[in-house]
Amino acid sequence: MRRMLLLAAALAGALGLAALPHETPRGKSPGEIEATLRELRLPRDFSIWLYALAPGARTIAVGPKGKAIFIGTGVDNVIYVLTPGAGRAEAVERLELAIPFDLPHGLCFSEDGTLFIVERNRVLAIPRAEDTWRKPHARIVVPKGELIPRQEESDYHTLRVCRVGPDDKLYISLGQPYDVAPKEKLAFYERTGVGGIIRMNLDGSKREVFARGVRNSVGMDFSPADGSLWFTDNQSNEMGEVNPPEELNRAPIPWLHFGFPWYGGGHARTPEYASDEPPPGVVFPEVEEEAHAAGLGMTFYRGDAFPKKYRGGIFTAQHGSGARNAPVGARLMFTRPGPDGTGGVSKPFVEGWNTGAMPYLGRPVDVAETPEGDLLVSDDENGAIYRIMYRRSVIAGK
Repeated sequence: MRRMLLLAAALAGALGLAALPHETPRGKSPGEIEATLRELRLPRDFSIWLYALAPGARTIAVGPKGKAIFIGTGVDNVIYVLTPGAGRAEAVERLELAIPFDLPHGLCFSEDGTLFIVERNRVLAIPRAEDTWRKPHARIVVPKGELIPRQEESDYHTLRVCRVGPDDKLYISLGQPYDVAPKEKLAFYERTGVGGIIRMNLDGSKREVFARGVRNSVGMDFSPADGSLWFTDNQSNEMGEVNPPEELNRAPIPWLHFGFPWYGGGHARTPEYASDEPPPGVVFPEVEEEAHAAGLGMTFYRGDAFPKKYRGGIFTAQHGSGARNAPVGARLMFTRPGPDGTGGVSKPFVEGWNTGAMPYLGRPVDVAETPEGDLLVSDDENGAIYRIMYRRSVIAGK
């Protein structure tokens, strides 16, 4: 099978846009996507444009050398590899292994350039991935069927995310496969890390539960200020239009409990556990956001290409939800923690995909920083990767 993917249709070629052959991202042409981007609202002197097409694009992992950008997907069971370009990605190719992927959603790099791939129920690693991905030698970190108990495999909350922490350990979120977990499962989940975040050595050894009481985190990053882990958490459905709030949480130490399922989000109690005593010492969110906005991927901004007020702050992708009569989310948020590195208030950074009526014009999933200090944003609705830049204008084909 040919690995190198050709430039797509004539319109994509005219835009200088790398894309997959014979595939249209979720039914929209590059021109239609670009037209939507021109209508988005960003802070002054920021610009956004279509960087690449990648159907089903979700998580983004930028190689430490800046030589390749890896894109994880959910139902598509594909990992794309982007060759970076100044304005557009120069090429979009597929990462191929001898074994098929099973929801290769969670992607993250260690400092030495190893790419970790967290699937539904397996973890793989490709050393020196930026240099070797065309002829990869993947190793198994966690064998298939051993990341979560096999009986907990499902199609619900199975899209993992990962990060390598400042302690050189691999952190993985394990969403619990219910809207609200049944009581008979709680002790089992606490032991295994389902409905929480686990960590392990980079070879898969010394696995332990790091955080508990987490419904389904699809975004995490470590604070450059103090090394604490921050993570998003999608909260319960069926609790009304304006409850429970979405969460942005902070875990400075292991074994903290973040309240689920006693709390459906923030301080809102779930009906199923309303008469039960919550665990002692529940940690409530650092930031509460609008209910059902579906905050997913996040990153701390470490660069210096954006104005100073953004440095050390958090960019979060809100995917948008269908759990409310009035659509909410489908935007990029910015949160600046307080002077002590905690708390903060989230404010919209990019808006316009949500017009107030369904369908959304785009659904952001993840956000990542390039070596130049720009941002990349994935959109699984349009099968696209966007690039956000401050002031500079080097968009290919324009």
